[in-house]
Amino acid sequence: MFPEKIEKAFGLHLEAIQLLQNALKTSFIEAYIENVENVLDEYQVRVMDGQPDEVTTKRIEGLYEALQEISLAPEEIRKLSQLLLLKGSKSEPLQPNHQLTPDGIGFLFVYLLEQLFPADKALTLFDPAVGMGNLLLTALTNLRLAKRSVKGFGVDIDETLLAVAAADTQWTQSDVTLFHQDALQDLLLDPVDAVLSDLPVGYYPQDEQAQNFLTGVAEGHSYAHHLLIEQGMKYTKENGFGLFLLPANFLESEQGPQLKKLFTEKMYLQGIIQLPDELFLSKASQKSIILVQNHGAKSQQVPEVLVAKLATLKDPVKITEFFTQFEDWKASNL
Repeated sequence: MFPEKIEKAFGLHLEAIQLLQNALKTSFIEAYIENVENVLDEYQVRVMDGQPDEVTTKRIEGLYEALQEISLAPEEIRKLSQLLLLKGSKSEPLQPNHQLTPDGIGFLFVYLLEQLFPADKALTLFDPAVGMGNLLLTALTNLRLAKRSVKGFGVDIDETLLAVAAADTQWTQSDVTLFHQDALQDLLLDPVDAVLSDLPVGYYPQDEQAQNFLTGVAEGHSYAHHLLIEQGMKYTKENGFGLFLLPANFLESEQGPQLKKLFTEKMYLQGIIQLPDELFLSKASQKSIILVQNHGAKSQQVPEVLVAKLATLKDPVKITEFFTQFEDWKASNL
């Protein structure tokens, strides 16, 4: 599935991470960050207070010598990073909102961005729930492969997740600015061309702050994923697009009316792409990608909202059928 050099690099990096984890008595993710920072520091093993010890340091240095013989492109490094983090999550499970966005879904985001913007346009992208950065970096590295100029911005309140995103941003040589803060507070961010996010599903605890949003509810906690859609599009340019992964029943939930109000007053819901059932353990966990667009002089509610169902991500024929459906819809509506 992966080139031999990625598999070889995976084994070497995994061993280095496990050595660091045992020596430093830390979590897999913290050891992963330490390992990437060592690599970025020209493969120098950082020793503090005698740890790692001399024997362990020598073993890691031997692994790093082998790794320096392997040349990887930015997208290959991103894939390697994902493999390592997935391996770590098997021994130290992540909560659902912290899990990596699968590549199959990430590549759909890339395809949609390529279709929505001219090839010669320099793009700015924003993820208001960037987490470990895999979705944003998937977009950036693959758009760069397509010879597009692209810059990213990401926000997350979790310091550890953001440290992974920062390390991988440097490792893949991506142009990304990261902010450590609550994404639903005011941001020091100029409007971007598009916002994309695998939204964390749940409630936002700060009820007073939620009242500043159209999607905030009068009583109780508001849905964080609804607030993040509104916030993300607030920092997107006039006529700009938003691509969000969220529960498939987003319009039928108890706070669906607030979301419908947002789609009426501040932006247009232009498309809904239902993801394959095979990706989810149950009907309740199924998700969709929604396409929204800000109001503006060059945007309007499309005559026919795109409603597409992807049967599978494993069959190239089915994926091509979806691409044709999207491109036909775009030609008639956008």
